[in-house]
Amino acid sequence: MPRSSLSPARTRWTALAVLSAAMLMTILDGSIVTVALPAIQRDLGFTPAGLSWTVNAYLIAFGGLLLLAGRLGDLVGRKTMFLAGNAVFTASSVLAGAASGPGTLIAARFAQGVGSAMASSVVLGILVTLFTEPGERAKAIGVFSFTGAAGASIGQVLGGVLTDALNWHWIFFINVPIGLATVALAVRALPAERGIGLAAGADALGAVLVTAGLMLGIYTVVKIEEYGWLAPHTLGLGALSLLLLAAFVARQATAATPLMPLRVLRPRNVWGANLVQVLTLSAMFAFQIIVALFLQRVLGYGALATGLAMLPAAVAIGGVSLFVSARLNTRFGERLVLLAGLLLLFAAMAWLTRVPVRADYVTDLLPVMLLIAGGGLVLPALTGLGMSGAEPGDAGLASGLFNTTQQIGMASGVAVLSTLAASRTQGLLSGGAGTADALTEGYRLAFVVAAVLLAAAFAVTLLVLRPRVLPAAASPSAAGR
Repeated sequence: MPRSSLSPARTRWTALAVLSAAMLMTILDGSIVTVALPAIQRDLGFTPAGLSWTVNAYLIAFGGLLLLAGRLGDLVGRKTMFLAGNAVFTASSVLAGAASGPGTLIAARFAQGVGSAMASSVVLGILVTLFTEPGERAKAIGVFSFTGAAGASIGQVLGGVLTDALNWHWIFFINVPIGLATVALAVRALPAERGIGLAAGADALGAVLVTAGLMLGIYTVVKIEEYGWLAPHTLGLGALSLLLLAAFVARQATAATPLMPLRVLRPRNVWGANLVQVLTLSAMFAFQIIVALFLQRVLGYGALATGLAMLPAAVAIGGVSLFVSARLNTRFGERLVLLAGLLLLFAAMAWLTRVPVRADYVTDLLPVMLLIAGGGLVLPALTGLGMSGAEPGDAGLASGLFNTTQQIGMASGVAVLSTLAASRTQGLLSGGAGTADALTEGYRLAFVVAAVLLAAAFAVTLLVLRPRVLPAAASPSAAGR
């Protein structure tokens, strides 16, 4: 009796829909909460410092566990890890939505981060084993990247709608039907696999070192804005995080069954793509966070208006990643497409370095929303390069690594750029500048730094990454037929 009534090809695309839905839920959850923070604070009595932990608890668990969860997916089976992660995330969403106090909500958010790490760490590993033909893989990665672009912007709009129309509890309850449907479909659509067994990488000490090091590092980064770069708190915890991660690397070089075989980092396209991702996402968060702050704090937009104002960017990124990127990656290779996308993103940041205090949306900001479509070229190309070279048994680890550097890039971008902007603004305010002028100058500095980061990403791409050799079927002539 067949395992499924679906044809193999249709099963693959159904599986992609399931994987994309899970990532949509994860990304949605990361952005939907920020809009509802004022309502959560009023309702549950959070202190200003405590309120930040509704975001930080999720980020620390998510970013700290991605690498470990990805490797465990290789060992116990990626489908098993994906199903368990979605179950944990869905259950903790119920707990978060029903929270009646700060402690319960923070604990639920931490649990959501654990579930998200378990599920999302293996998604790319499943995807690249499902889609082995270059053209199909490029299309699948384009669809997957579209989901990411859509999730961030939908979260901002949906968060405002749900909070205003119902209440903040529903930003968590909305995950429940999505999560249940994802688990039900995944049981049928995802390929069954046994994994390579815990004995192939049961390094308990390595697991403790990498998880503690990443969690502590992410905690240090998200608290930079509060403590400052040179504070003993920042320097001490940052040094301890680096020491733990260095100990982890040393352990992996000598362990009989390493949790992360260092061979996964040998291909230059793998470590190079991960480095480019850190630089690029640090800069792109200047767009997503700093532009949103500019719209609200300088131009006076509300939460919903801000989400709608940034919607063209999501449409542009999503449209390019869904309809254009796969064809370009197949025809010209990911490296050339990545370079073109980075140039578009650099142009967007360069445009923003001159944004006026009394900016007109159509003339001063809408062009940026269109140029940011370069992200629709960058993200699929980076994903293809970042997953290239990984052995089938290491696909989950490579996926976890790629997602980990993604989180490091986003967290670092928020911490670095927002801190620089705030410092510049405070200095101008102390000198007697008006609030709008001081804020705008601070944001301009953030955009300058973002442009520098993108220039560095372009240089790394040019000097480190190498074009992948495409099969004959994926050659330019074949792709054009």
